Order: sequence, then structure tokens, then C-alpha cells
Amino acid sequence: MSALSTSPALQVSYERRLSRVTNYLHAHLDEDLDLNKLAEIACMSPYHWHRIYRAIHGESVVATVKRLRLQRAATLLARSDMAIDQIAEFSGYPNLQSFTRIFASVYGQPPARYRKEGSHQQFPMPDELSADLHFPVSITSIAPVQLLGIDNTGSYMSISKTFDILTGCAASRQLFREDTRWFGIYYDDAMTVDEDKLRSKACISAPHPLPEQALQAPLSLTELRGGKYAVLTYKGPYSDMQPVYRWFFGVWLPASGEEIDDAPPFEEYLNNPRDTAPADLLSNIYMPLR
Repeated sequence: MSALSTSPALQVSYERRLSRVTNYLHAHLDEDLDLNKLAEIACMSPYHWHRIYRAIHGESVVATVKRLRLQRAATLLARSDMAIDQIAEFSGYPNLQSFTRIFASVYGQPPARYRKEGSHQQFPMPDELSADLHFPVSITSIAPVQLLGIDNTGSYMSISKTFDILTGCAASRQLFREDTRWFGIYYDDAMTVDEDKLRSKACISAPHPLPEQALQAPLSLTELRGGKYAVLTYKGPYSDMQPVYRWFFGVWLPASGEEIDDAPPFEEYLNNPRDTAPADLLSNIYMPLR
């Protein structure tokens, strides 16, 4: 991705304005999309602001809203008992038929079938975890990795907004490279910490050499611990990853003979949710070992 300007002042201006748009989109997913309203929030020309948004984020604002609405809907289908017609309305769709058609085109199943047969259903409840389940896990050692990231507090699913803000910052500052990698670091156990207090960080690998503007707020430098890790490769929607963690920590670890180290787990995202079907998303989950 290319920057809109090499001027630091203009970079900050674009980042702040597009961050306002990102925050607004995530807070108003159940409302009709008003491009003129978004132009006002961005303080940009209604004729051009969406071109700038697409150049920065790699997708149109319409595509962003569709992706976010469907991600949230998939999470509600997998983790709640909310009626499907209510999920459709909550997700901003005019009727159940249009929601069903669009959801099926992206997730490969209509909502009702996804709730009954989606990848989240292949996992039992924690007290029924079985060693018969299997995911590919390897043991590896890695060198420390320097990252640029933005802190996120709240539901781990809300980190998608922080990744969108990170995308805007990194693009405007020319931080993307051909070998840029994407990571999410998750510091707290979602089963024991209140959702509004969960700490995480959205990150990209830091380019070398590190440009001066890279360390301006909201970006900060952090380092992934080098050393020994168990790595689980997961394929599927991000909304279905919680039971994968249960299996990894509740079945694989006790049977492995390994001992977990005092460091947070992290995820590396191997493809892009903007152009990859949810069922084809690939993620590596890293568990630190002694």
C-alpha cells in the first residue's frame, strides 16, 4: 500500500479522520450506511473521501460494513441463543431473506444451518472435551519478533476495529512491506476476566529499518518473546476459535508432556479476511512453552 502523503502532519490528519470513520462504523453497524454522513465524519469531500478510504484500507467502506456485520452475525449464531430474525435486524439487514442470502454467499451455509452445523459445533463443551478431536500442532523455536501495534481493551472480537485503525496508520506511514506479517496478542483468559477488561494488541511486523514516524501514537513497539512454542494451525472463521483454544489448552497440553511458560499466547494471521472466505481463513495459534 502507498501513503497519501509523505508529510507527517498530513499523515496524522488522514489517520485521525479515517480513524473517526472506523470507530463510527463499528459503533453503528445496525444502521443504514450514509456515505454523506461518513464524509462529514472524515471532514473530507463527499466526492473523494471513499476513494481515500479504499486506497488506505484495501476495500470499499461498503465492503467493510458487510464484512463486519457478517462477522458479528456469525459470532451471535455461534455463541448466543438470539433468534435468527433478530440477528438479521441487529445486523442491519432489511429482512431475513436478504440476510440469509448474503450470509450463505460468504459463509457457505445459511444462518440456521451454520448455527447447527458450523465449525463451532464440532467442539463439545469444556467438561466433555475429547482427545478424539485433533488439530495439527507442531513444536518450534522462534527468534524474537519486533512488532508495531495498537492496544485493544474489551471483547477479543472487538479487536477487528483496532486492526482497521492499524491498517490506516500503517498505510499512511508507508510501513507495509512484501513480507509484512499480522499478529494478535491476547494477554488475558476470556473465561476468567470480565469482557470489558480483556487486554489484547493488534500488530504488524516492524519494518527494517524502522521509519521515524512508525513510533508516533497510536502505534507502539513491542517484542514477541523468542523461544519454544507449540503452534496450532487453525482453518476457519475467527468467531469459532474459542473452542479451539479449549482443546489446545485442555486436551493437547496435558497430554503433551510440555509445560506452558509465563507469556501470553498470540495468533498469526496467514491470509486476509478482506479477500478470503471465512471458511478459508488460516491462523497459527502460538502457545509459549518452557
